[in-house]
Amino acid sequence: MIYQSAKDWMAAEKKRVLLFGMSGLGKTHLSNMLRGSGKWFHYSIDYRIGTRYMGEHIADNFKREAMRVPLLRELLMTDSVFIQSNITFNNLAPLSTYLGKPGNPQLGGLPFAEYLKRQQQHRDAEISALLDTPHFVSRANELYGYDNFVCDSGGSICEVVSPEDPDDAVLKTLSDNVLMVWIEGSEAHTEELIRRFDKAPKPMYYQPAFLQDAWDEYLSKNKVSEDDVNPDDFVRWTYSRALAHRQPRYAAMAKNWGVKVSAHDVAKVTSPAQFETLIAQALEER
Repeated sequence: MIYQSAKDWMAAEKKRVLLFGMSGLGKTHLSNMLRGSGKWFHYSIDYRIGTRYMGEHIADNFKREAMRVPLLRELLMTDSVFIQSNITFNNLAPLSTYLGKPGNPQLGGLPFAEYLKRQQQHRDAEISALLDTPHFVSRANELYGYDNFVCDSGGSICEVVSPEDPDDAVLKTLSDNVLMVWIEGSEAHTEELIRRFDKAPKPMYYQPAFLQDAWDEYLSKNKVSEDDVNPDDFVRWTYSRALAHRQPRYAAMAKNWGVKVSAHDVAKVTSPAQFETLIAQALEER
């Protein structure tokens, strides 16, 4: 770790962290707060994925849909309209919409093969975006003059690394440049996340082996074919399993590569000074 103790952290003129954990526990909240102070650079992995690495895929998907409408087709073919996503740090809908959900096309589902292709695209993009972190650490300082840096990672970071492998290329790159900080949720947080997801199920990335097993089990358990799958029902059914699958992976990342803080404590943080104190406490407790 780049900070070996609370003393090292508090004395550091340049504070650099990467926040990871389940979506909805405060990563973006903290990142926005730190950026809003004017003294921290905010690097969003999901934003980087949706712009630099998957922006063309997303825009092409919009154009594919537009080409089905005669008027829009004519305008596109004559370069009379311009279509692109309006992705932001706080609105990642274009990225999640592109990822989609597998199942009945009449219910908005994708063929499973196409879904797998998009999942792989996301995996490749996420790894590339994570490996871009050192570049943005330098860019933030050299171009904009920021000494402090926060990387807001996606919830699926644990799916694209091997936490128990001391030679994992992504984790080695990250830990050489930022302090890895896990925001750990409680059982109550998990139940609330599941409740929210059940109300508004969203596309997400899954580890390939986990996804294939979940898909096969869902088809067998419900005795349905691919085209009969309700996309929302599948992702609801899969979500709680995904959280359980990710929890030990997050824990291993924190144990082997960083520190952990509780989502309960994160919710109380309202200033950079409080954040710095929280990280110092996490280093003391490690």
